[in-house]
Amino acid sequence: MKTSDFDYELPEELIAQDPLEDRTSSRLLVLDKNTGERKHTIFHEIIDYLNPGDCLVINNTKVIPARLIGEREETGGKVEVLLLKRKENNIWETLVKPGKKARPGTRLVFGGGLLRAEVKEVVDEGNRLIQFEYEGIFEEILDKLGQMPLPPYITHELKDKNRYQTVYAKYEGSAAAPTAGLHFTEELLEKIEKKGVKIARVTLHVGLGTFRPVKVDDVTKHHMHTEFYQVTEEAADIINSTKRDGGRIICVGTTSCRTIESASDDLGVVHAGEGDTDIFIYPGYKFKVLDCLITNFHLPESTLLMLVSALAGKDNIMAAYKEAVDMRYRFFSFGDAMFITDDIKK
Repeated sequence: MKTSDFDYELPEELIAQDPLEDRTSSRLLVLDKNTGERKHTIFHEIIDYLNPGDCLVINNTKVIPARLIGEREETGGKVEVLLLKRKENNIWETLVKPGKKARPGTRLVFGGGLLRAEVKEVVDEGNRLIQFEYEGIFEEILDKLGQMPLPPYITHELKDKNRYQTVYAKYEGSAAAPTAGLHFTEELLEKIEKKGVKIARVTLHVGLGTFRPVKVDDVTKHHMHTEFYQVTEEAADIINSTKRDGGRIICVGTTSCRTIESASDDLGVVHAGEGDTDIFIYPGYKFKVLDCLITNFHLPESTLLMLVSALAGKDNIMAAYKEAVDMRYRFFSFGDAMFITDDIKK
């Protein structure tokens, strides 16, 4: 299986630069994973494709303002640091630009000295371990100095940083938003619950490993970075009881999918707990828990495109993507949505 098998042509103007004013007004492509049949609608009509007794699994992670602009203490040269994962003793795994000038021992300054740091070590893929020094509460300093870490393909300035958060974001720790969840409002979630659909809340702190380009020709040789996840007893009970009662498990986003597939055993039972996952889902994978998936449109040759191809079949996905391009859908983080279902009938 080659990485190039997951390539497709995307005109640059179809990359969504701004979120829509109404979160639920994005377009929705509904895809039957078994037959490849497709329908086109508006996202708020997702409720018509959900059944009483189903379970919606959402990722309640919260994006931190993880992008810091500072300078090297010795030279004053500009440096950009992206926080990826918190370690211990105020040490973070980070992505630093320019990396060549961030050797171990390099001292960095942010906000005129409100925050200082030292590069400790170079680790996998050139990431840096950086130890921060400050007075007060780190999260408050980060809120003051940090910027939202928008993907590089979004070049417009984000006017309201809450638009890069889901309405149910709760636990801070992500370097990127679980973007499928951006389409939901509290009102829509209330309507979904009133219909008899259960909601299970899990947490996966999204790192950049999910979005890193696949640099190997053979898909199976790609190495995923680990991301922290947590499943509560309550969430595990909701998911497991839904399965027992014959309801469907519908994940909102690939991160929710990767969380419950990581937390389940071979019998498809989800266990409460926390840990780091590097699960890589590509065609050939047998899903243990997930039945259906609400997701956005993903980058060519990405691990996320491989995941949705594992669920619906590569040919079905690539045909749906071609149709979405032809119909001028909006792509990526602030773009339109897809519902991969096992029952396309309304």
